[in-house]
Amino acid sequence: MYIPKHFKISEEEAFTIIKENSFATLFSQHNGQPFATHLPLILNRENTYLYGHFARPNPQWKDILDQTVLVIFHGPHCYISPSWYETNKAVPTWNYTAVHVYGEVELIEDENELMGSLEDMVLKYEAPDSTYNLQEIDPEFLAGMNKGVQGFKIKINRIEGKAKLSQNHSRQRQELIVNQLEQIPNTDEHQNSALMKENLNR
Repeated sequence: MYIPKHFKISEEEAFTIIKENSFATLFSQHNGQPFATHLPLILNRENTYLYGHFARPNPQWKDILDQTVLVIFHGPHCYISPSWYETNKAVPTWNYTAVHVYGEVELIEDENELMGSLEDMVLKYEAPDSTYNLQEIDPEFLAGMNKGVQGFKIKINRIEGKAKLSQNHSRQRQELIVNQLEQIPNTDEHQNSALMKENLNR
């Protein structure tokens, strides 16, 4: 990923983006062509592996071993209008955060490891007061459902993160952008505004 020095973020910040935006795009080579799957991935506690599962009919997993895969995580992103600036000598741009992870895939054949990864995923996304508990599901039904997926984990070999948040502009201009974003009733704009304010307050 092309990362100008203004926009480079630390590995710790990149892992935070992954945890907060865990629906990813997994790219590999399949039959000599680029192939992508969109799916949630869970980071383990040691920040060394990403866990997920393919639908078994998805052909991507069948030749994914012995190659380096790319996983992309997107944080909030939004359009930045030059009309917000203090000058008309400007052009539009886009602010965003993104993380690229490179690694090798290992297929999960152990039933306990697969169930552990599925339980972690359910716990991450279910509300704290949810009554749903994977361990209370009928074992035969769950075993049948598990036959329809192929679990996997990706060993993280390299990670790079980018936060393009107008850091290459003056503080005055960044404050103007923050003010405008806060007036737009969209989640991405508000999240970008919050990230920009964090940068300004450092």
